[in-house]
Amino acid sequence: MLQFFSASTRMVNTKRGVSELMEASMGDHFSDADLLIFHSSIGHNFQEILDQAKEMAPNARILAASCCGVVGKEGVSESMKDIALMAIKGTEFKIASTDGVFGHNSYVKSKEMAQSLKSQCDGINMIYFLASGIDIDDDACIRGMEEVFGSEVTIFGATSADNMKGFVNYQGVDNQVTEHGAFMVGFCDPSLKVDTQATHGFVAVGEPFVVTKSTGNIIEEFNNKPAWEEYLNRLGLPTDSTCGDSIPIGALGEKLSPELAKEYGNEHLLRVVTKHEGSHMHYATTCPVGTELWLTKRDEDLIFSEMDRMVNDMVTRIGEREVVAVFHADCLARGRFLFNRIIKEELVGKMQTPFYVNGECPPWLGMYGFGEFARLGGKNTYHNYTTALYVIYRG
Repeated sequence: MLQFFSASTRMVNTKRGVSELMEASMGDHFSDADLLIFHSSIGHNFQEILDQAKEMAPNARILAASCCGVVGKEGVSESMKDIALMAIKGTEFKIASTDGVFGHNSYVKSKEMAQSLKSQCDGINMIYFLASGIDIDDDACIRGMEEVFGSEVTIFGATSADNMKGFVNYQGVDNQVTEHGAFMVGFCDPSLKVDTQATHGFVAVGEPFVVTKSTGNIIEEFNNKPAWEEYLNRLGLPTDSTCGDSIPIGALGEKLSPELAKEYGNEHLLRVVTKHEGSHMHYATTCPVGTELWLTKRDEDLIFSEMDRMVNDMVTRIGEREVVAVFHADCLARGRFLFNRIIKEELVGKMQTPFYVNGECPPWLGMYGFGEFARLGGKNTYHNYTTALYVIYRG
């Protein structure tokens, strides 16, 4: 039976930060951990994270991902030196990983990892998935996993990030650090289930772009014009702008059906652009010719009201069953780049408090990344610019 423990800290020295997390999460029993999952801002040395964790818990599997800030049961922090941990004790999980994941091979790489997981255990009922947030086709990743496990297995997780520049991101597995890697944790504790949901609170503006030329997840033309230049022109940005300049203001929306929009609380599913090569934009998912994409802007009232609705819906579905851990993926543009600290902490408080157990926040591991995985319309779905919660409960 799996047990979960968490902690978060802001610490300049990487090794000291890892030591503090291990001790704060599990006390004197940190060496008994079987799985350690770290989320860390880009200012830490990821090899040192893995090495220090292995020294303190030599028998544990160790996973890590870069982000633009963390959310733990202690609250939210978005410095260059944030680090958070979810420690797990128990053996009812399996791990698969890979390197060299890009848009063109996302399906194949994800299917291979899923096959590896399935070969290790037949009882996997949920998959925590973490992959590079730069140049990846996330819909293809979902297809690869579902071809092996079927659509009934819930996929939750995130894509890693830097400090919103779109230059580099890191993933760590045991003793190896990569920049275009991915890993999966297949949970096979039959007593556990996971409930997932996401929301953003942005609204579409103006007329849509129409994709007139694309290859896979690469958009080459909007409205028969070079895609990147047309995108920057609509945003009012100069031609030498970077993805880091466009991310806070450049969310692109795909219109949802009325049924999905009602469930989502938003009329569009959002997408972020984290890489471009010349005029070509690397979209987060496959984007066929004819796709219409709207620019969007945030609606802060909607962000708060839909957050309340989402959390209330999840609490109702879970009922009296025991919440044992919460994983949390948040868009970095909803952090300090969107709100000041007071509003940001209020938002996190509103999402955490309803899940308290006996007056205490359950083990909680959240990150500000480039994208989020959560179900929508009963299907595994990739999201951008959302708050996505993954509540693991027993019973």
